[in-house]
Amino acid sequence: MTTLFNRIALFLTIVALCACQEEKQEVVSPNGDLRVTIECIPENAYGEAVFSVDYKGKQVLAQTRLGMETEVQKLAGNLKLKSVSEAKPIVDDYQMLTGKRSHCMNEASERVYTFENESGQALDVTFRAYNDGVVFKYGIRTESGEERIIREHTAYALPQGAKRWMQKYDIGYEGFFPLSTDGILTGHPEVDTWGYPALAELQDSVFVLLTEANIRRGHCGSLLYNGENRDCYQVRLADDKMLCEGTWESPWRVLIIGSLGDVVESTLVTDVADPSKVADTEWIKPGLVSWIYWAHNHGSKDYRLLKEYIDLAVRMKWPYNLIDWEWDEMGNGGKLEDAVKYATACGVKSLVWYNSSTAWLGPGPLYRLNKKEDRRKEYQWLSDLGVSGMKIDFFNGDSVSTMNYFIDLLEDAADYQLMVNFHGATVPRGWQRTYPHLMSVEGVYGAEWYNNNAILTDRAAAHNATLPFTRNVIGPMDYTPGTFSDSQYPHITSYGHELALPVLFESALQHMPDRPSVYAQLPEAVKQLLSVLPTAWDDTKLLAGYPGVEVVMARRKGDVWYIAGINGTDKPRTLRASLEKLSVDGKSMALFKDGADNRSFSIEENVPAGDSLIVDCLPRGGFVGVIK
Repeated sequence: MTTLFNRIALFLTIVALCACQEEKQEVVSPNGDLRVTIECIPENAYGEAVFSVDYKGKQVLAQTRLGMETEVQKLAGNLKLKSVSEAKPIVDDYQMLTGKRSHCMNEASERVYTFENESGQALDVTFRAYNDGVVFKYGIRTESGEERIIREHTAYALPQGAKRWMQKYDIGYEGFFPLSTDGILTGHPEVDTWGYPALAELQDSVFVLLTEANIRRGHCGSLLYNGENRDCYQVRLADDKMLCEGTWESPWRVLIIGSLGDVVESTLVTDVADPSKVADTEWIKPGLVSWIYWAHNHGSKDYRLLKEYIDLAVRMKWPYNLIDWEWDEMGNGGKLEDAVKYATACGVKSLVWYNSSTAWLGPGPLYRLNKKEDRRKEYQWLSDLGVSGMKIDFFNGDSVSTMNYFIDLLEDAADYQLMVNFHGATVPRGWQRTYPHLMSVEGVYGAEWYNNNAILTDRAAAHNATLPFTRNVIGPMDYTPGTFSDSQYPHITSYGHELALPVLFESALQHMPDRPSVYAQLPEAVKQLLSVLPTAWDDTKLLAGYPGVEVVMARRKGDVWYIAGINGTDKPRTLRASLEKLSVDGKSMALFKDGADNRSFSIEENVPAGDSLIVDCLPRGGFVGVIK
């Protein structure tokens, strides 16, 4: 009798295990390199839903927890797998006006996993395995009209000791990405929240970049928390409660996985974003911008000084000039309308700064964009003046209300053919595809900080050599590169390093921040390069590099390749890169590299472009090569 009882007990245990573990359904990338396994870890009949990722036959991420929780539904830790859809092919094929690649193509395999809790409430998790990463999103069927999401249970478990480059969370995303192997910010063990994107090296030369994409109206952003386990990064929503109605879907959780080249060259963030909502895009024109603020630590209140920057744009053949803050106080010979009229007569288009009036309410004008009727009236006024775009500043984080405000600003701007640049704002999450007139976003510790304190001076080189692998992967970054002279605090990067940054750092509106007199004194060949430099690209290739150490990147416009490299260290360094993937053998290159000191250039014309490139750099040095 006891034996029979034991057999029955064993049978029931097996049944319970199978209920949650039967058929570990997988999602496999089209090239077979990435394999996602979704399963339940059972406790009785229900358990923890998790997924693991294999890359080229080796597990690189183990048992990432899944789950969501609303005020009336707990869908985490108490789940069993109810059904799995058949694998569905996904093809992304679209054009971008801005960014690292004009023609974007990607393919994936998709499956929808439906989990059920003890009450029969369902959680759908849609997984896609692309050749360059894994994405997933949640779906919930709400049970009441005012149901609110209170927690996401996603938790990424990194291997112990894994190298990681993560930025302490801040609503402006203006911080460094220091290297860590223990998940602790050196000198600040109290820090336990981190912003996107987050880069980690899972194994030798296998990396993952964590972020999110396709935030829609009604979504808040999220961040990462590792206060409970330094190697486990939980997704936390920016809002404590988020209203969800009907059938609700989350943004995509994005894991770009592969080599550093796979990460840097990936367009996965826009691949999973909604297609463009703007039909007529002829008015959207990327370009270089003259910018008054950096050199003077002031905005545009001085009309005569602003005219010097309009004249600079004329001489440098740059299409735009930014009229920055304080324009509502403009004097010394003219007002905003006079500045726009003068620029237009010179063939230069004007961009105008605005305060979002949601966070820092210091500089004005204030409260002109918050209400729809006021915003559209302001947009109409700008359009009638001939203004081409806006820089909107000082936003208040990643809440639903702020995300909705971003979308409001973008949707109305499209009606008046105004391009948009968000500053003091969250990082891109794919909106540059959905709203192609979103030209750039700050969300970076950029050259503007030379105005604020002395920190960037010593850290700029390593920071600049980290950004192409982190922040700039996910979208445009208004760093304001190319500071050859000094602002309030000096730079110790070389001229070659500074010249490389407008190529390395992608931004459809690339603000050039230095004084007119400084650009006038540059060598003629350098001025010519800066006059024709593209700001949106047909292709991008990472040729060499490692975060914080060095980077060599190639970007193509038409049939011209622009190659930029920087040394992120404080010692001389030789940068080496293969050019085989560019197919430039037999062509010639103009090479702009470090001179005898960090404030001079060595320029070589008609250098044969072979299979490889070798350039000696000064400490914190760099170069640019142009292959035609």
